[in-house]
Amino acid sequence: MNATIQTNFARLQIMKSKVLAALRKGENYELKTELNSEYKERRKEAVRRVIANMTVGKDVSGLFTDVLKNMHTDDLEIKKLIYLYLINYAKTQPDLVILAINTFVKDAEDTNPLIRALAIRTMGCLHVVEVLDHLCDPLRKCLKDPNPYVRKTAVMCVAKVYDLNPAVADENGFVGAVREALSDANPMVVSNAVSALTEINEMTPGRDVWRLDSSTVPVLLTAINECIEWGQIAILEALASYTPQGEKEAESICERLLPRLQHANGSVVLTTVRLLIQYEKFVRRADLLTQFAKKMVPPLITLLSSEPEIQYVALRNINIILQHHPKLLSKEIRVFFCKYNDPIYVKYEKLDVLVRICSERNTDPLLNELKEYAREVDVDFVRRAIQAIGRLAIRYESAADKAVKVLVELLQLKVNSVVQDVVIVLRDVFRRYPQTFADVVPTLCEHIDYVNEPDAKAALIWILGEYSEHISNIGNLLSVCLEGFLEEEDEDVQLALVSSVVKFFLKSPQQGQALVLKTLKTATEKCANPDVRDRAYIYWRLLSANPNAARAVALAEKPPVEIENANLPPSLLEELISELGNVSSVLQQPAKLFVYKKADKAGVPRDSDLGARYGDGFDGADGGAATSTSDNGAMGGIGAGNEGEPELLISF
Repeated sequence: MNATIQTNFARLQIMKSKVLAALRKGENYELKTELNSEYKERRKEAVRRVIANMTVGKDVSGLFTDVLKNMHTDDLEIKKLIYLYLINYAKTQPDLVILAINTFVKDAEDTNPLIRALAIRTMGCLHVVEVLDHLCDPLRKCLKDPNPYVRKTAVMCVAKVYDLNPAVADENGFVGAVREALSDANPMVVSNAVSALTEINEMTPGRDVWRLDSSTVPVLLTAINECIEWGQIAILEALASYTPQGEKEAESICERLLPRLQHANGSVVLTTVRLLIQYEKFVRRADLLTQFAKKMVPPLITLLSSEPEIQYVALRNINIILQHHPKLLSKEIRVFFCKYNDPIYVKYEKLDVLVRICSERNTDPLLNELKEYAREVDVDFVRRAIQAIGRLAIRYESAADKAVKVLVELLQLKVNSVVQDVVIVLRDVFRRYPQTFADVVPTLCEHIDYVNEPDAKAALIWILGEYSEHISNIGNLLSVCLEGFLEEEDEDVQLALVSSVVKFFLKSPQQGQALVLKTLKTATEKCANPDVRDRAYIYWRLLSANPNAARAVALAEKPPVEIENANLPPSLLEELISELGNVSSVLQQPAKLFVYKKADKAGVPRDSDLGARYGDGFDGADGGAATSTSDNGAMGGIGAGNEGEPELLISF
């Protein structure tokens, strides 16, 4: 019995030691064993696990040699995964990458075009100088490969080679080969050649390796009809930097670009709109300009039926377009009405667009719509809707009466936030149309108990002083306001109260004498704010020395309020128009603030520089820290299809 127990105990100890040894070795040891297995399926699964671990950030660089052993396979999936592994660890272990060169060269001559393209793409993405000597011959052959997929991959590889060593690319004539690819029969190759040459130009600022000319433009316009969406964007971006040789050429280019407005991809649509706007300066025929404007309207409206995120991007771009073409969408105001299920960020943008495109003839339906928005639950959205009503009243005199009626209706809701926003807006309306809406003031005073925010209190007190003759109990209202004078934390409220009491006294000396003395005495002797004390002293001395002078100061005619200019500075607007459809148009900040190329790292502009360039209206606080963009080189699967993607981030 004891012998059996001892035997079992020994077995348990052996098993325990094996388990502890396995745990000490870890998962990488297990993967190493699987990668060297004699069974193909186990090796394949091991490679998948290695890539999965690499994707989540685990260090699997210790398996480099074991992964390389599996490169010699006909399984395309395994080859893709291993090549992806090599791209990830090539920079940290460049010496070991050389061991895979022979396999790359062999794959570049494989009978399968997918494998040839994969080999060339991976060698270009390794970004290791030692690989260049072995890459040149296979790349030269692939540039003339009979298969267009291989050729289009090869032209993108030239841009990677040029980035690593421009001299090698020039000596081997790779750049010239890419230029020749512009006349390729396959549009996919043409679009990738354009993208590669554009990238090469960006790597050499001050030196144009390639410049689009009038002989190449027709070729690109022919190829664009058969390209995928990213290829079309690459060609459109190239055309954006082209200056037409004359009016006829500009008209021809615009007419051939019009079908791009019907594309399903929003970025293609917006880039085409950008081109049409840029080429307007070269077109003089008014009928053509009108035709181009009409053609731009339907695709812009169609974008608003997309997902909320695309709607937001479209609205931000439309906002910029409307600053350049204010009347472009004036007949489509109902399209921008907010829907009940719109996200709040879409509603905000729609409100801005609605106010921008509104004209005198469609203020009534918009005011009715804004009245409904002001009854919503979201406080911030309600505030914006009420502010929009005020902007319409100030901008269009014919709409002022209807707008004030809407604001009075909103007062009847007796909701604190609504009442306070209405008070602020009415103050500006009263400033714009003095004494025109005096009959509204008594109704406004009935809701004084709902006003407790500083801005609204200051606005209401200003109205009380300005229209004191129309309020029967003005003395009581001002007295109530004076009770909390010293406890008031906002100086604007205190300043408004001092001024309003003085106005009341000047208009009704007998009724306001006691109140003005009490107010000025309190402000000069007990108030801690020097600005409030100074104003009180000035009024006191004016009233004591020369009441007529006090009347001229306090009751002077005020300049009418003008609607705040919501437009961007002209120089910034021009730059954003040239970047329409990109991230910069969504942020409404120039791309130079947050995107820069490798050659520009030393010269990233500061916020202060951009402020000086675009004027005081530009605020770069949101995007002050310039960040580097990642290379577009590391392409994953063989069917990724993104070689032609422009370096500047695309919105869609």
